[in-house]
Amino acid sequence: MSGPDPTPAPAAPIPLARWGDAALEHVCRTEIPGYDPWATALPGQRFDAGLARRAIAFFHDMLVFVEGERAGQPFDLEPWQAAIVGNLFGWIDATTGHRRYREGFVFVARKNGKTAICAGIALYLLLCDGEPGAQVYSAAAEQAQAALIFRCAMQMIARQQELLARTRVYRAFKSIEVPETGSIFRALTADAQTKHGLSVHGAVIDELHAHPTRDLVDVLQTATGARRQPLTVHITTSDHERVSICNEKYDYAKKVRERTIADASFLPVIYEAQPTDDWADPAVWKKANPNLGVSVKEEYLARECARAKESPAYLNTFLRLHLNIRTNADVAAFDMRQWEACRGDRSFHELAVQLEGHECYAGLDLASTEDLTALVLVFPDDGNAVLPFFWCPKEGAVAREKRHRVPYLGWARDGFLELTDGNATDFDHVEKKAVELAKRYRLRSLGFDRFGAAQVVNHLKDAGIDVVLFGQGFVSMNGPSKYLDVLVRSGDLRHGGHPVLAWMASNLMWEKDAADNWKPSKKKSREKIDGLSALIMALGMGMALSGGQGPSVEDALLSGDGVLA
Repeated sequence: MSGPDPTPAPAAPIPLARWGDAALEHVCRTEIPGYDPWATALPGQRFDAGLARRAIAFFHDMLVFVEGERAGQPFDLEPWQAAIVGNLFGWIDATTGHRRYREGFVFVARKNGKTAICAGIALYLLLCDGEPGAQVYSAAAEQAQAALIFRCAMQMIARQQELLARTRVYRAFKSIEVPETGSIFRALTADAQTKHGLSVHGAVIDELHAHPTRDLVDVLQTATGARRQPLTVHITTSDHERVSICNEKYDYAKKVRERTIADASFLPVIYEAQPTDDWADPAVWKKANPNLGVSVKEEYLARECARAKESPAYLNTFLRLHLNIRTNADVAAFDMRQWEACRGDRSFHELAVQLEGHECYAGLDLASTEDLTALVLVFPDDGNAVLPFFWCPKEGAVAREKRHRVPYLGWARDGFLELTDGNATDFDHVEKKAVELAKRYRLRSLGFDRFGAAQVVNHLKDAGIDVVLFGQGFVSMNGPSKYLDVLVRSGDLRHGGHPVLAWMASNLMWEKDAADNWKPSKKKSREKIDGLSALIMALGMGMALSGGQGPSVEDALLSGDGVLA
């Protein structure tokens, strides 16, 4: 099917509602990333520029912005918004005259004016779509979010005398009625059990990523069967990496856009950066923020980006909400660029020689079969230098390298990991090495995890090493965990580029309780983190015994029986 004449769009300030057919078609064809409505149209489907212009003109002529610096001004759609509205309402089936698109998916980052365009689409469906007794709904996961669209629509009506005369607004019920046509607009929440029996002409589903289940979406979509040309529009930012209705719709939209799935009734509008993009580059921000410079200020994103650089715990939030990059639900503990910046000017092997005879503290995390046993030394008086030592049964290392492509054998060859014979860690070898290290360095105290440690600990005590049971709960782990976070972010850690410890750092995720206490989570972390657990224990020992440097030292006090609670 031939496309429209690609006449360049006229420059502002001519409102889109006044553009000519060729310019309007150009916008509708080119403003949706990676998708050409003309190339995907079925025989008999055509674009009616007059219908598209009518919908766009409704925004300009009848609606105003209700908040922000443009409050009270006509709602002039930006080109990307006009492409959404123009395509949804401009495409028809020439035989029936009914609308081509029955579902739209608009994937755009936060603060790009989603609430306003949702309200405008809902009001157009309610007032201008020629459907007697139209039932139009805005739907959100929570009451507060559902109320946002209703409140925006209510305020738009209040500022336009003609709309005010045609409608009845019931604020308490979050409902708008049109007595002349018997049509209603109502805000709904995710309590899907109460929504059966509806006859939906239009639904705008806001922040799909926040919906706890698919129930409300399914109820609304299955309630459109009695309507001639129903329309459901999903508008959302990215979800976490999980099974969800949002991710299901996103994946479907991508396949429609890529023409893997042929669905001419589905409009996929996806604005997103890619995981491989430089998220700190302002040019990348535009990919997910088509309203950059309008409702989204570059200065605001610059501040959010700076915050993400400082706090790995906020990085995932920045990537997901502002760049539309799907992330893990659990936050990666470290920005690995910050971890790499803590390498220092000496390698691990050079540090091991330089620090001989210096005072240190240790953490020991024992394993038995496939896990690594880790002993980590920390030298607070030497710039928080770190010396990690690892052991693994040789059979387990071979199996894991083959199965998971983790280079255990290469690490062992390069002196970063010791392999012990058999299929279980040789604790006698670990004990011997620990005693040797305690003599080589001035080890003040060693904290250990009680799991599987009784025999090893008794032997270390017999060798004259001060050993302390280090609890793995929030009370003892919170202080040194947060201290480690501070050391990495400030660049005040020196790890010598040890590759095994770096791999574990990339795997680490925090577990946090309601009081914002932290501890490393072996359950949530992507892979092994034994070395980080040992490092945190070593930091905790140093905090408790060397004057309490670091935050929240109260959480790392020794009790009278030699146990770090």
